[in-house]
Amino acid sequence: MGFIVLEGGAEFGGRMAEVDRQALRLAGGLDVPIRIIPAAAAPDGNHRRAGQNGVDWFRQLGASDVSAPALIDRPSADDPGIAAELTRARLIFLLGGFPHHLGQTLQGSKSWQAVLAAYSNGAVIAGSSAGAMVLCQYYYDPATALLQRGLALLPGVCVLPHHDTFGKDWAPLIRNMHGPVVMVGIDEQTGAVSGNAPDCWQVYGQGQVTLYENNAIHPFNAPQAFALPVMQ
Repeated sequence: MGFIVLEGGAEFGGRMAEVDRQALRLAGGLDVPIRIIPAAAAPDGNHRRAGQNGVDWFRQLGASDVSAPALIDRPSADDPGIAAELTRARLIFLLGGFPHHLGQTLQGSKSWQAVLAAYSNGAVIAGSSAGAMVLCQYYYDPATALLQRGLALLPGVCVLPHHDTFGKDWAPLIRNMHGPVVMVGIDEQTGAVSGNAPDCWQVYGQGQVTLYENNAIHPFNAPQAFALPVMQ
């Protein structure tokens, strides 16, 4: 299997350099194929700008093979050409934006099957804000105030992005909706990166990662490591 990178928000623009450089190292260096999924930014028509921001950012870090395929809705998620690009990628980055649109776009699609295939072959799967949320089994959709089922790359987990601003306010809401779920609060300018073992993670960046488990709250700062219990 590959690696997972969860970012709390405020991606690109120099604020997530430490996390993204680690993602590049794990992916195999600056010459590997990097593909950015902009679908979460599509509902407000921001996907082109957001995708290009991601491309520009990774090129600024020295990457040479970066693009943002036009994966913005379910038809494009089932495009065989886009799926083939994702299969070959070594770093796949899901942008932030509207989590429910992103989750519905990818769920059961050819592109998501391609992401899973890339991951099984050692690729890094990264998500920021909404992108990190939908990688989990559950995510809180602020548009509907409901807990939704995500893509379940991380079973039994729910990410709270932007934890240092508004994400922490979601914790009691989620606890009331769903009991046995591990919540992972991630501050902006902060990321959690999986290790060689599936339950071993490390904090990168400026803020904290906060683990909510069994009514206990455990904060971690970089470069601390933490165990993430993955429940079925």
